[in-house]
Parts: sequence; structure tokens; C-alpha cells
Amino acid sequence: MNAIRIWTDRISRGANHLTAALLLSMFVVFLMQIIFRYALGWPVLWTVEWVTLAWLWGILFSFAFVIKTADMIRLDIVYKAVPRAMRRALDIFSGLATAGIFIWTLPHAWDYVTFMGIERTAAFRLPFDLVFGIYIPFHISVIIRMLMVAWGGIFDTGNYDDLELQRESHDND
Repeated sequence: MNAIRIWTDRISRGANHLTAALLLSMFVVFLMQIIFRYALGWPVLWTVEWVTLAWLWGILFSFAFVIKTADMIRLDIVYKAVPRAMRRALDIFSGLATAGIFIWTLPHAWDYVTFMGIERTAAFRLPFDLVFGIYIPFHISVIIRMLMVAWGGIFDTGNYDDLELQRESHDND
């Protein structure tokens, strides 16, 4: 069991490092774009394309493999105002509804991503199925996360105690 924990920690750190590398490359290439365009007067296409690709992959990869469900940004004003039993009901409804919609649309998303392989990007000439390929793991991770939220609501294993105001939150500003 300890070996599994070591490997999952390594994979998690690797995913964090990959996300950080994507964000760093996006920033560096953005600075290069400013220098090329405004200092040297050379408008270049590849910098815009790289920033777009890094942003797309960074956001979807992070959601799928890095961010914990508890760390997601939520619109929880109503959620915090209702009693625990209603929170559980909201978790069940929202989890099952969202997972159901994503399960229903998964074949269509797969078809679209594979269909996009006929087109290529302008600068790097990458097939668009490779560009949008990260959407499928993202889509599957949403299904898994929402089923876990519904499971927590059904079996009362959700973490409802973390909803109190924390000193480091901005609720007290």
C-alpha cells in the first residue's frame, strides 16, 4: 500500500510540475511576443498559437489531474445558507445531473475531437484532434468528480464541516 502512495504522490507532483511548466512557457512566450511585435516590429504567429495551446492544455489538464474537488471555485452563497440535509440533496441532484449530462455528451465530444483531426493549426501545423485531445480526459474527470459528489450526498460522506468562514478567506474583508 505504501508503494501505491509513493507512486500516486510522484504522479501528482509530475502533473503539478507539468502545469507549472505550461504556465511558465505561456508567460515567457507572451513576453517574447511583446518584444517581437513592439520592439522589433516582427509580428509572429507561432507565439499567439503557443500561448493559446498552453492556456487550453493548462486549464483542462489542471482540472482533470491537479485540482482537488475541495479547491474548486464554487458559487456557494445559497449552499452555505441551507441546512446540512438540503446540502446533501443539492449534492445528489447537482452531481447526478452534471454527471448524466457529461455521460450523455461523451460520445459526441469524442466524435468531435476525432473529427477535428482533418484540420491543422496555422503555425505549428498540429492536427486539431491533438490540440483538443485533452478535452476527453477533462470530460471523464468531470463525470468521476460529479459522481463522487453525488456519492458523498447519498451516503453522507461529503465534507460539510469545511464550509465555516476561515480567517484566510475573503469573506471577512
